[in-house]
Amino acid sequence: MKPSENSGIRRFYYATKYSIQGFRAAYKEEQAFRYELAAMLLLVPAAVWIAQSGVQLALLWGSCLLVLAFEIVNSAIEAVVDRWGSEYHELAGRAKDMGSAGVFLMIILTVVVWGGVLYDNGVFG
Repeated sequence: MKPSENSGIRRFYYATKYSIQGFRAAYKEEQAFRYELAAMLLLVPAAVWIAQSGVQLALLWGSCLLVLAFEIVNSAIEAVVDRWGSEYHELAGRAKDMGSAGVFLMIILTVVVWGGVLYDNGVFG
């Protein structure tokens, strides 16, 4: 592989450009990403109201971002598997299931983080 001629600001520019393309593709192609993004758009302002410290705010926002990040990785896995071939293969199914499990674990983490912050803030008693 030829070494990249992009470095410094130029490299940052292209990395940012490709990341934005990835966000757009996830939004356009993945319904689950759109649902999770919609949930995040509700949860981010709620987090500002709920959080009693910067650490709590970072935990609440960070858990939401992790769900989106894992959804993008899961979508990337699915795209590669689908590109490889349309016939069923046990390993392809396993890869897709594991990607989905990663997203599910991040959703559980988000519920646990939000529940813990709400508990610490006295919402549950």
